[in-house]
Amino acid sequence: MTSPDFKADLRIILQDARDTLLWKLEGLSEYDIRRPMTPTGTNLLGLVKHLAGAEAFYFGTVFGRPVDGPELWIAGNAEPNADLWATPDETRDQIVGDYRRICAHSDTTIETLPLDAIGRIPGAGGNELTLHRTLVHMTYETSRHTGHADVVRELIDGTVGQRVGGTNMAPGDTSWWTEHRDRVERAALKGRGELRDQPPPARTQ
Repeated sequence: MTSPDFKADLRIILQDARDTLLWKLEGLSEYDIRRPMTPTGTNLLGLVKHLAGAEAFYFGTVFGRPVDGPELWIAGNAEPNADLWATPDETRDQIVGDYRRICAHSDTTIETLPLDAIGRIPGAGGNELTLHRTLVHMTYETSRHTGHADVVRELIDGTVGQRVGGTNMAPGDTSWWTEHRDRVERAALKGRGELRDQPPPARTQ
C-alpha cells in the first residue's frame, strides 16, 4: 500500500497553479497584461505581482527566511492595492522573474522544513502557522487567483483552458459556444420571470 505524501501532493498542485498563472500571460501585449478587467481593477500582471509578494511573505518572512519581493499592502505599510497592479516602470520580465525567483526560494523552504515546522506572522500578537497550514493556504491562494486569471484572459481575447495541453473545456466551435451562452442567458431570464416558454410552432399541412 502506498503511503500518502502530503507535502509532495500539495507541491504538485501548487506548481500546477503557478505554471497556469504564468501561461495566462503568454501571447498578450504589454497593455493587455496590465489592463484592468473588472470594476476593482483585476489584471493579469497584478495577480502575478501579488502572488510573488504572498510567496515571499508566507514562505520567507513567516519562517525567518526573508527574500526580496513585492510588499503586501495588507501586511505592511504599502498603499492599498499596491501589490495588485504594475506601475509603468515595472516590466513584465521583472515581475515574472521575481515570481519565479521567489517561488524557487519558497520551494527551498518547503524542502528544508518538516510540515510541522512553526512559523510566525510578524507583529504583536502574530499567529503561529505550521508549514503544512501555510502550504495549504498558498495552494488555495494561488489556485484562487489563477481562477481569476482564467476569467480575465477570456475577457481579453477569448482564450480559455485549464493548463497547457489540457483545456478541460467541453468540445465545440465558436457557433456552439455562442448557442450555449444564449441558452444560459435564456435560462437566467426565465429564472427571473422575464421569459416564458414559447408554444411549439403550429404544424402546417
